[in-house]
Amino acid sequence: MENREGPDATAVRIDDPWYDALASGWGEADGTGTPAAVVPGPAEPPRDRRSAAEIYLEVQRSAAFQEVRGRYRRFVVPATLAFLAWYLAYVVAATAAPGLMARPVAGAVNVAMVAGLAQFLTTFALTWAYVRHARLHRDRAALDLRWDTQELTREAGR
Repeated sequence: MENREGPDATAVRIDDPWYDALASGWGEADGTGTPAAVVPGPAEPPRDRRSAAEIYLEVQRSAAFQEVRGRYRRFVVPATLAFLAWYLAYVVAATAAPGLMARPVAGAVNVAMVAGLAQFLTTFALTWAYVRHARLHRDRAALDLRWDTQELTREAGR
């Protein structure tokens, strides 16, 4: 993205090859990807001119944003602490109790191998739990906040 300076500082050019030009309404009039002529609408009353920084700070201070961040922290902090404790227990057991870790479980498979495999399984389970928690408890609210923020910044730019 390129932000120009000067009187038209709010205009942003998208330099993203994955950007869907037709979804944004560009290029529909003549099919070339150039914007159609802008037809001026009825005059709007003057709006409160706020900068994007002020809008983002306002959104950050909002109860909805704080709720999304709180939900994130309530999952991530305990999950991180539990995983680190599990990992440190494995490392401590491997160094402090080599006899326990060398105990055979089945054939050539010992406790250390089972615990090491459990580390990988725990990582995958924690990733699945994080994605599920985000989808069920945060994604919709975060998307709504993003939409509202974009609307506010779009209105402020007019």
